[in-house]
Amino acid sequence: MSERVTKVGFIGLGRMGKPIASNVLNDGFELTVYDLRDAAVGELTRLGAKAATSPRNVAKEAEIVELAVVDDGQVENVLTGEQGVFAGARPGTIVAIHSTVLPETVCRLAEVGKKIGVQVIDAPVSGGETGAREQSLCYMVGGDVAAMERCRAVFSTSASEIFHMGELGSGAVAKIIVQVVTCINMLAAHEAQCVAEKTGLNFAALQQVLHSSSARSFVMDNWLDRFKLAGDPMEIRHRRTEVFQKSLAPALELAERLGLSLAGTTLAERLLPRIMGIEDDS
Repeated sequence: MSERVTKVGFIGLGRMGKPIASNVLNDGFELTVYDLRDAAVGELTRLGAKAATSPRNVAKEAEIVELAVVDDGQVENVLTGEQGVFAGARPGTIVAIHSTVLPETVCRLAEVGKKIGVQVIDAPVSGGETGAREQSLCYMVGGDVAAMERCRAVFSTSASEIFHMGELGSGAVAKIIVQVVTCINMLAAHEAQCVAEKTGLNFAALQQVLHSSSARSFVMDNWLDRFKLAGDPMEIRHRRTEVFQKSLAPALELAERLGLSLAGTTLAERLLPRIMGIEDDS
């Protein structure tokens, strides 16, 4: 049985990354963090984390490095750049990619890491910022089982469920599918709300009906208190729309590579501004 990991690095302290990193710190791990936003780093250092000046310096301090950056390009840059993780990581280091990326990206970067004795696994999460704060995230892990088990205690600081999906890249595929289902359910919830409002049907009562029927979904249950809050300013709606659209980009790219036509995903991606209340339904 391997010794318990004590030193963790975290790169990407955004909407999801910051609460996940806070949970790691609050559970007693030694945490080194990096982000381009000084304010986000400052919040973690005030809680006891150590600030690094680059991803390379994060890796020098850590046994496990977690990444929660935006997309494939950022993941590649953070790992392989001149001041990237691979430039500072010791043999035996594990890199866990939490970002929503293509499986090919994970596999390609894992090959680069393997040459220097660094193991890469894909470990995307689902549950949103609320799930991170409530420590109820779902982790979908692809790659070596032993590497996942070495990370389990770290992941468990934010997780209610940790699933091993299979070989490297399978966690990334699972997360892509989760985003497809979520966004299509968002389209369904939006259209249910539109019809209810136009016909004078009480939406809260409708949600109870849908919850008790075959139309039940997490998105529908939490539509107005987690996904589309009525009082959200337009700036937040724009930001949420952008996040969801970016989360569907890997799904549409993967579908193209596989020769699949994901008509529902394509439609949901196009209609997201309307779904989130940025555009009207006229």
